Amino acid sequence: MATKRIGRRVNGTTVYLLLAVGGLVSIAPYLMTLNAAFKPQSTLLSTQAWTPAVPATWSNFTQLWQQYDMSGFIVHTTIVAGVITIGQLVFTTMAAYAFARLDFPGREPLFWAFIAMMMVPQIVTLIPLFLIMSHLQLIDTYRALILPYVFGTPYGIFLVRQYFQTIPADLEAAARIDGAGTWAILRRIMLPLSKPILATLATITFVNTWNSLLWPLMATSSERDEVVTVGVAALQGQFASELHILLPAAAVALLPLVAIFLLFQRHIVRSIALTGLK
Repeated sequence: MATKRIGRRVNGTTVYLLLAVGGLVSIAPYLMTLNAAFKPQSTLLSTQAWTPAVPATWSNFTQLWQQYDMSGFIVHTTIVAGVITIGQLVFTTMAAYAFARLDFPGREPLFWAFIAMMMVPQIVTLIPLFLIMSHLQLIDTYRALILPYVFGTPYGIFLVRQYFQTIPADLEAAARIDGAGTWAILRRIMLPLSKPILATLATITFVNTWNSLLWPLMATSSERDEVVTVGVAALQGQFASELHILLPAAAVALLPLVAIFLLFQRHIVRSIALTGLK
């Protein structure tokens, strides 16, 4: 028994060490970016990326904020990502509930045909999407950035639909016996039980929208509507040698995503297991 306990402890310790090493390797680039953002311009290229920023300086961030419209990029991206996230939560939830619970002709073929769209690369749809937005005279507006993605995605619908299917149908049947309609069941039963997956969907949608570059690069041409990825890319193109500006910009663009993940990490972990009442 003692030997088995020692073996289990050794195995557990080994697993935790491997996980710690893997986690450190994963976050090391972000830590080095944040560390380098605080280095003075004179020492940025003369030291290694992992060398501590001693002495640390805020002048890089001050220069970034004073000379470039970083705050505008952050505001624009927050508006676009926030609207798309809210829209996807609303429309994805309704579509997922219809595919998971409502019975209508052609439900399964329609669902799988819709899911097959996940296999289409984004690059294939960019030109047709640009032509549509150009025909509607929406290029270089918030609407061009928001409309293509606000009504949900195949991945989001699949994710929420699979979670809805883990919730016992007996709860819905009991609610219908009590006189609840479809909207009442969705609002009072399905949504409260689906907070983990909705938080996961919101996090994935916000992060993907925040990191999107190709479509915002095509759909906007003025700083009035530019998002943070386009702004950082422009800094890199114009001032490739001024790393003391580019690195703080990358760090500023990264911090909101870290905050979002830390805020919803508990719900994300719960949703990964697709837990539901049994």
